[in-house]
Amino acid sequence: MALASASRMRNIQRGMTLLEIMIVLAIIALVMGLLVGPKVMEHFHTSERKIATLAVHQLADEDYPMWAVAHPSEPCPRGVAELSGNTTTDPWGSTYKLHCGPTAPQPDLAFGASSFGEDRREATADDIRSWDH
Repeated sequence: MALASASRMRNIQRGMTLLEIMIVLAIIALVMGLLVGPKVMEHFHTSERKIATLAVHQLADEDYPMWAVAHPSEPCPRGVAELSGNTTTDPWGSTYKLHCGPTAPQPDLAFGASSFGEDRREATADDIRSWDH
C-alpha cells in the first residue's frame, strides 16, 4: 500500500515549481547581462560617434556651401541653427562648434565644424572634426 501511494505522489508532482522557473530566468538574465549587454552598449557608442561624424561633415561639406551662396556678403554664419535647422546638437547634447574665418582650424580651410565628443570638452582625443578625414 505504501508503494502505491508513493507512486501516485510521483505522478502528481510532474513539472517545475515556481522557484525553479525563477532560478532559470535569473541565470538567463545573468548570461544576457554579461555577454549581450556590453556588445549592445558598444554598438550604441559606435553609432553615436558615426552620427556626430556624419553631422559635422554635412555641416562643413553641404550646409555651409549652400549658406555661403545664399549669403555672399556675410563671411560666417552666426550659429549652427542658421546653417542647419535640424542638426544643432551632437548625440551627447552639446552644440556643434563652427570654425570660420580667422577661427578656421587650418589656413587653407574656410570653414569647419566639430563636436566635443562624449566628454563634452574641447581639444581632447575624442573630438570629432570635419577636417579630420
